[in-house]
Amino acid sequence: MTVERTLAKYVRELEREQIPEDSLKVVRQMLLGVMGTTVAGAAEDGCKPLREMLVAQGGKPEATVLIYGDKLPAPSAALLNGVMSRALDYCDAMMPGVHVGSSLIPAALAAVELRGGCDGREFITALTAGAELGARMNLTQKEYNGFDPTGVAGVFSATAVAGRILGLTEDQMLNALALAFNRCGGSFQSNVDGSLAVRLIQGWVAESGVTCAVLAKSGWTGPANFLGGIYGYLHLFAQDKFEASSLIAGLGETYKVMDTMFKKYPSCGLTQGVTDLALQFSSELHLEPEQIVSAEIRLPPYAYRLVGHDFYVGEYARVNAQFSVQYCVANAFIRKASKLVHFCETDIRKPEVLEFIKRIKVVLDASLDERSPTAVDLTIVTTEGQTHVKKLDIAPGFPGNSLSDADHLLRFTECIDYAKDAIPDHRVKELVGSIEDIDKVKDVRSLVHLMI
Repeated sequence: MTVERTLAKYVRELEREQIPEDSLKVVRQMLLGVMGTTVAGAAEDGCKPLREMLVAQGGKPEATVLIYGDKLPAPSAALLNGVMSRALDYCDAMMPGVHVGSSLIPAALAAVELRGGCDGREFITALTAGAELGARMNLTQKEYNGFDPTGVAGVFSATAVAGRILGLTEDQMLNALALAFNRCGGSFQSNVDGSLAVRLIQGWVAESGVTCAVLAKSGWTGPANFLGGIYGYLHLFAQDKFEASSLIAGLGETYKVMDTMFKKYPSCGLTQGVTDLALQFSSELHLEPEQIVSAEIRLPPYAYRLVGHDFYVGEYARVNAQFSVQYCVANAFIRKASKLVHFCETDIRKPEVLEFIKRIKVVLDASLDERSPTAVDLTIVTTEGQTHVKKLDIAPGFPGNSLSDADHLLRFTECIDYAKDAIPDHRVKELVGSIEDIDKVKDVRSLVHLMI
């Protein structure tokens, strides 16, 4: 059996009882987080014009736009829901930057409606199968070399979950994943330049997942050797550095979904560590911003390229701030917190923030790679002439420094509060309860209802 078929078979045949509880917990946390970020992100830049465009295009009313309640073709609903869930960049992620949940869950919900319903046990099993496949397709920063990991590895997750829920046969699942291979793409230049394309790529992945599954079910075929073929995934994206067999090593026994990280702060994963260090300094030394003469941030090469550039306020200030360690550190020192509201343009443009940023220097330090991909050092000099240094190897929210259950609920609550009564309190409570006891949910379409 080829590696491609082995993966297709795994996605199709995985049973709920085979999944370890700790892996299921991660997927439930992913679901809770995406529901929260979708509520909070529904009114952010780009969402309104995209919704207007898709509604105007019309089409068969197959699936629901969360929050707003519009009925659209399933791929279109997945597209918009994916964009909304990524808009605040507060969703789950995995090094070196693949955001699985914000495409996986919109694709899954669209497929559930397209199918006509699905119980919670099958839903969480399908989500886990899709998330695990995406985690196994994930590459390292060197292989991506600037490709957006979400647009490359994430599309397999979205396709797998949609195909599983829609009941694809093994051959159809193989072809769906092969078609998904042909949709891989996206560049981190979108992030560096502070463009809305960051969130649009997320939506495209969700849309592609549903489309590839539907096409395969209708008879479309893709390249059978989409992984190990001469022009397959491992050649084009992994640069021939891996054997196809590595993708299925320990399949069904070792769950790579456990590598998922959840953000403690609403910004890029590579800003989490230095934000935490700045907040530690403020709390422990009782520092006010004016007491800090200068700050130096030392980053490993990958983080430096993505979030270490000089901060500027472009057309979409939130995206600029989300992907800037300078902004995140200045914000943490000035406001002694890092909240969703702090990444609104009015807060970003505050003179005291922009002035503080001038005191922050970002340095590339290749030696940090030896400690961890998320390693960071923060040095500050105070008006009293004292120099203070803090080092962090594993950023909060990453495996090895995971968030607590209370932290996860706090993230979700912050998203709900940020949206200012977008969903009634009783529905929020019921939504949290349904996710915690997802196995008992008779029809997952009830979650969609709670999200309107």
